[in-house]
Amino acid sequence: MSNNEQAPQNPENEAAAGAADAATDSSEASLQAQLADLQARHAEVSDAYLRAKAEAENTRRRAEDEMAKARKFAIESFAESLVPVKDSLEAAIAIQNASNEQLLEGVHATLRQLAQALERNKVVEVNPAAGSKFDPHQHQAISVVPADQEANTVVAVLQKGYLIAERVLRPALVTVAAPK
Repeated sequence: MSNNEQAPQNPENEAAAGAADAATDSSEASLQAQLADLQARHAEVSDAYLRAKAEAENTRRRAEDEMAKARKFAIESFAESLVPVKDSLEAAIAIQNASNEQLLEGVHATLRQLAQALERNKVVEVNPAAGSKFDPHQHQAISVVPADQEANTVVAVLQKGYLIAERVLRPALVTVAAPK
């Protein structure tokens, strides 16, 4: 046989080669389908991720804005409560020939207004009674004095203290009974 002549091919070999090509084509088509499916899923997940990231950023930004507004306007309610007290003081000053009794009555009324304003804004007086136990969280001992009462108890209050929502704004200044 010469090089130009080819040996007749075996039909069985041709069928096997055709089956292999068909299997390769179907495997390739299957891989293409899987690739397309994975690309679609990737696009979906990527889109969902970007949306979630944007939503988280918007939520963070809204929370920051709300915090800034809360800080800015936190004192507004307290200021609204104090404006009538200022008005009362200005009205008292405006009276030219007020008697001592009138002035004292006006001061008491203004003090009641101030107490109500503080109460509305959760500012509570700390005014321990004589003989009550000394509390270092709410009281500040100015001196220790000998007294006819149990040691470590309040003898006298020199200046009232104040709490805001159970947090000490100013401790009460007290004298405390010395140990016997």
